[in-house]
Amino acid sequence: MNRTDRLYALVEELRAVSPRPRSARWLAARFEVSSRTIERDIGALQQSGVPIWAEPGRTGGYVLDRARTLPPVNLTAGEAVAMAMALHRLGGTPFAAAAATALRKLVAVMPAADVAEAHRLAGRVHLIGDGPVTPVPAAVADAVLARRVLRIRYADRTGADSLREVEPLGYLGNPLHWYLLAWCRLRAGIRAFRTDRIVSVQPLSEVVTRELSLDDLDIPHERVRPLSLV
Repeated sequence: MNRTDRLYALVEELRAVSPRPRSARWLAARFEVSSRTIERDIGALQQSGVPIWAEPGRTGGYVLDRARTLPPVNLTAGEAVAMAMALHRLGGTPFAAAAATALRKLVAVMPAADVAEAHRLAGRVHLIGDGPVTPVPAAVADAVLARRVLRIRYADRTGADSLREVEPLGYLGNPLHWYLLAWCRLRAGIRAFRTDRIVSVQPLSEVVTRELSLDDLDIPHERVRPLSLV
């Protein structure tokens, strides 16, 4: 079991028996790790805002406050990333720290498989500055999560359009515009398509298997960062 899965399972184990405690030794045996690992995991959960406290004594252990936690949340990966993007825009406001804590709490109670998929999707969203607020066509917004090849009609800066088949790989947002990052079969390379210049979109049945690396972007690494869920 990886650490993400274990953290989720720890919360659910403590929720199931609350208000009774579970000792570090009991939890270590349950998850086949050391008591020290359990203590580190509990510390990480506490730092992220999960209401767990330690009861002293021979029969003591860790207790989770069920009244202040959520049961497993059925957020999709796309919904989690949407929330991360919305909360990201609170950066620099008095609510930035609270927004980050709220997102960590939601992610902590999502099923592990959905968390992993959300992290993969978030890793395909790259931002320069705070990113734009301009709208993105729905078919384009779904493209990277759907992992389907698109046939698009795209207008260049002069207004001339061309028909292309592209493999959606990610998004890039700067302070003005959103771009679809995709492998363009016409140009045989990675291209950034400004979403407000995509005239039409037709999803095809072919599945995208190619992955995007930050090194594929002709942008200094210090200027761009992936969207984070933590």
